Amino acid sequence: MTKTLVVGLDGASWELLDPWIEAGELPNLAALRDSGTWAGTRSCLPPVTFPNWKCYSSGKDPGGFGVFWFENVDLAAGEINVMNGGDYDTAELWDYLNDDGQSAGVVNMPTMYPPRDIDNLVVAGGPDAVEGEYRSISSGYTSPPELAEELESRFDYSVHPDPLLSSNDERGAEVDAILDLLEKRFEVATTLMDERDLDFVHVTLFYLNVLHHFFWDDEPSLRAWQLVDEWVGRLDDREDLNLVLMSDHGCDATQTEFYINEWLAENGYQVRDTSVDALLTRVGLDRENLLAVAKRAGLVDTLARVVPESIQQLVPQRDGVKRDRKLEAIDLERTKVVASGQGPVYINPRFDVDSVRESLMADLREVEDEHGPLFTDVYRGEDVYNGPYVDAGPEVVVDQRPGVHVNDGIGGGTVQSGPDRWAAENTPHGIFAAKGPDFEPQGELDRISILDIAPTLLAAHGCAVPTDMRGEVLPVFAEDHAVGERDPLSIADALGSDDGDAVEDRLKQLGYME
Repeated sequence: MTKTLVVGLDGASWELLDPWIEAGELPNLAALRDSGTWAGTRSCLPPVTFPNWKCYSSGKDPGGFGVFWFENVDLAAGEINVMNGGDYDTAELWDYLNDDGQSAGVVNMPTMYPPRDIDNLVVAGGPDAVEGEYRSISSGYTSPPELAEELESRFDYSVHPDPLLSSNDERGAEVDAILDLLEKRFEVATTLMDERDLDFVHVTLFYLNVLHHFFWDDEPSLRAWQLVDEWVGRLDDREDLNLVLMSDHGCDATQTEFYINEWLAENGYQVRDTSVDALLTRVGLDRENLLAVAKRAGLVDTLARVVPESIQQLVPQRDGVKRDRKLEAIDLERTKVVASGQGPVYINPRFDVDSVRESLMADLREVEDEHGPLFTDVYRGEDVYNGPYVDAGPEVVVDQRPGVHVNDGIGGGTVQSGPDRWAAENTPHGIFAAKGPDFEPQGELDRISILDIAPTLLAAHGCAVPTDMRGEVLPVFAEDHAVGERDPLSIADALGSDDGDAVEDRLKQLGYME
């Protein structure tokens, strides 16, 4: 059977790549499109890393696995919790490959920290493991655990670049560190695929989208894509390989920064409480200013080691408090609505949810800037999600217009502004391209769903498609791939034990159970 390598290109969009392809800057990507099959993709809402990498690998939207953004908002309990890989209740395409007796490796996959066992290897990565931003890495990032030592000794591998990019002005060592990381991702994925004779490997280039956010189509992003293009050329030359390129979402130049919780407060949906963060923000003490000072003094690593993370999190970001600290800044008893960034909006069940939702959706549809409405649509959550977790999701979901960044910061004081730190914002429009012995060149297809990719990859490997995957097998094969359907695996099945007590212990260890 032919091997498959999936290269996950975080935030990739044809809107960014087409001008470079037409200018001859990315000849191997151009050749791959000319000789293979390609399409634009549509992500699940919201179009962000958490949850769309799992939408890809599970073939489900967030209603199918219970994670709707980087955070879980439960206003009835008065809680906002930061999510990690243990919070996703779903098996993934590599679990089905394993169940069929095929080997798989996953390298630098966002949404997979802490790592869990598959046959053969997992290397966790992505923003859920960023020290000081979402949560520190408190355990190993590989499965099996001893793989980390091999990666570090053989490849000088690391989960995150050093120094970390934090400003549009940092175009030297910070960008070089990201390019070095991207190179190592390719080296690790291709080397281990060959040495371990793996049937399937997925590798994600997460920090590619960090460059998009800070630089959009400027030179640092082009340098990264030229590195990707070189590797595409090398991989395209292999006759034993199905090569698939895909992204979790797309990106486009930022036009407007919309601070949705500030808008909610201004329009009577949210009531604020005095917090330490608000006082610090008023005197100009924020995380971005402190990081800039620490970088100039060469004290970033020292402060990270000496200052407990709980203390670091007390310093607000420039655009206000986020994540689990948002509830400290509002009076929940009198607040009707709280929003996450880039889409999900939650209504406090202490109020009449239906009437609040009706007025809120009408008001959000009226929000504009000089380019027009900020949202291409405003949905009820049950109209965009499917599965057992719909009731735990947001009551309202906004589909932000390309170029709009919906920022969830509380306390910054601004409702709308021009671009802040991000030169580009996520969009639902990503990329897909495929070429290899099992694929019939089809040229450009109509836009596909990100949910179609997992069923198509399973079909390429002769595996039946589980009935809870919502995507379709794409018409991209040289021969008939009518693989049929199968019953889904549970997460306990995916962990692979017949001993109920052992399964429960492992689930607790990995964070799937309390």
